[in-house]
Amino acid sequence: MDSSTITLLLNLVYHVLVLSLVALGLGMVFGMLGVMNMAQGEFLTLGAYAMVVAQRMQIAAVWGILLAILVTATLGYLIERWLVRPLQTRPLDTLLATWGLSLLLRKGIEAVFGRQYQNITQQIGGSTQIFSVDYPSYRVALMLAIVCGLLMLGLWYKHSTAGTRLKASVANPVLAQAIGIDVKRQACMAFVCGVACTGLAGALLAPLVRVEPLMGMDYLLGSFFVLVVGGLGSLSGLFAGAGIIGSTQVLVSTLLDQTYGYLAVLTLSIGFLWLRPHGLLSNR
Repeated sequence: MDSSTITLLLNLVYHVLVLSLVALGLGMVFGMLGVMNMAQGEFLTLGAYAMVVAQRMQIAAVWGILLAILVTATLGYLIERWLVRPLQTRPLDTLLATWGLSLLLRKGIEAVFGRQYQNITQQIGGSTQIFSVDYPSYRVALMLAIVCGLLMLGLWYKHSTAGTRLKASVANPVLAQAIGIDVKRQACMAFVCGVACTGLAGALLAPLVRVEPLMGMDYLLGSFFVLVVGGLGSLSGLFAGAGIIGSTQVLVSTLLDQTYGYLAVLTLSIGFLWLRPHGLLSNR
């Protein structure tokens, strides 16, 4: 296998894992609450700008990551309590409200940091040799971290008491409430964890991308396509959707052009919405 093929495969794995990480937060909110949070991309942007703050303050990157989680989780709690919860039974109103929130957050970021691009210095430099190919070390570390994190999350969701309560609240909220589960608290926890995961994704991706106020929009669309193809409510569906969307975009973009890559992903997603609207591995 030549070096170009190995590099293509590594890029494909990287893209699929990043899509899984970014789509995880939206999947938690959309799959467990039935809320399409149009501001989810802005939480990723906030996570990235937390790294900008850490770099300007000349403190360790780990503090930027913790700041991203703290800011997005706190903001997520307030939004769930005062915006999402009162509108949860009205999907269209929730969609419009979170879309307005996304505009507000984006303009707030522009007011504080400006519209110019920001660059974050990578804490892990150099390259790692993988099958005779030198691949950026930070990407390798990020891929390993995503795999470990998703595995731990899957085990927690499947075997823990908290995960069982969360599944019960999603499957049958009325029955869960009747047996003493605080469904509202579970919904709040799911929303906060979802936006905090997205903020964490933004912080981890910040050294690899240009940080700017509009960066969250592309990731929101990519996450939505992943959920459309894979289905809601399971990590296996998340991986399936990320694998199909990520590999399609990487392969078509490499062979033809990035524009054709986006077009192929859009066409594929429309096809799934038409022929299999619940996705490949939905638990619904």
